[in-house]
Amino acid sequence: MTYLPTTIRMFAAYSGNQEMDAILYFIAAVPFAFISVPLVFFIIYVITGSTKIGEYTSLVFTFVGGLYLAFLYSSGIVGPIVTEWGSIFMINSDAAINLYLMGLFVIPTSMILGLLLLIFLQRMPKRIRYRTALPLVAISFVFDFMLTDMIAIVDAMQMFARLFVLIGTVLAYLAYFPPTTVQERLGIQGQMKGLHLETIDHNIDLFLKDRSEDPDLELRPLS
Repeated sequence: MTYLPTTIRMFAAYSGNQEMDAILYFIAAVPFAFISVPLVFFIIYVITGSTKIGEYTSLVFTFVGGLYLAFLYSSGIVGPIVTEWGSIFMINSDAAINLYLMGLFVIPTSMILGLLLLIFLQRMPKRIRYRTALPLVAISFVFDFMLTDMIAIVDAMQMFARLFVLIGTVLAYLAYFPPTTVQERLGIQGQMKGLHLETIDHNIDLFLKDRSEDPDLELRPLS
């Protein structure tokens, strides 16, 4: 949702239509401002298994994202700077940048790193570790480099950030549809077969309680 108007914006910049370029930048800023909302919900749900807690926490980040947009729209943007590599706008509000960095970037990123550490410290089947950890890594790639893209002041940095957003998207796909070579290397070839068709609760609380010594323990819903 963010990169569809961004893609059109690049064509507008290439054709010299700066007004359309700016309009599409503001449109792309809307889904970007709320990208942390589903991210936080996912992390909270994985940790607690509760959709209610996830929804309440996400509501806070929705409010912060709204504040970010308010500062962005009220202060405006500077640019564009159009080069052969892309079109760059600079946010004309330190409050908007600081709010996003502290409220919508640092906290979710810290949650991702903390959850990854928790996953690797727990004893769980390789396929569950793979299916839970790799999406978090992919989300981190996309999330971090989308921010880099939005605040980039150098065209090469913008292109570099978008390349890593693409890499993160590919990693997310591989998390659910790993190639055979990856399955063989991880020793999960037989375990992953048909896994994407199953309904799996990703709540890792089962492993925190060490309920079984079986390394092939299946995840079961807490209910």
